Amino acid sequence: MHISVRADYAIRAMLAIAAADPGRVTAAQLAQHEQMSIGSLQTVLLELRRVGLVLSHRGTERGYGLARPASAITVGEILRAMNGALTTVRGLPTGQATYDGVGRGLRRVWLSVDTAVNAIVDQATLADLLAEDRTEERTEEHVRHRTTPI
Repeated sequence: MHISVRADYAIRAMLAIAAADPGRVTAAQLAQHEQMSIGSLQTVLLELRRVGLVLSHRGTERGYGLARPASAITVGEILRAMNGALTTVRGLPTGQATYDGVGRGLRRVWLSVDTAVNAIVDQATLADLLAEDRTEERTEEHVRHRTTPI
């Protein structure tokens, strides 16, 4: 499985937007905070809006917001919006791969890989990732506090 720059940008942008919810985040703020190319990020945000994952707002409350709660948006959904099928064989969706001869057993292996990958990314929601990030931040802060000389 290959995670493209577009997919990486999309997931990171969605996480930043989810972290700001119910507020809004502008493309410029996202690009600066996440150290992303503004041009590439704007293309990604347009695609996320087109597929209904984010909403864009104009005026004094301008910026991007989530189209649904963070708990209802999965990493898998974002990856598929950016790249299509998560696993491919010779450029085809995994389910379309066929073999003759000694490679016949490979189809079962590739389908198992596809099922496993989809299950993992479809279980991870934006809310889960944000909660995990906050837990790690608290743990790191606790360790720093406990190890700071008095």
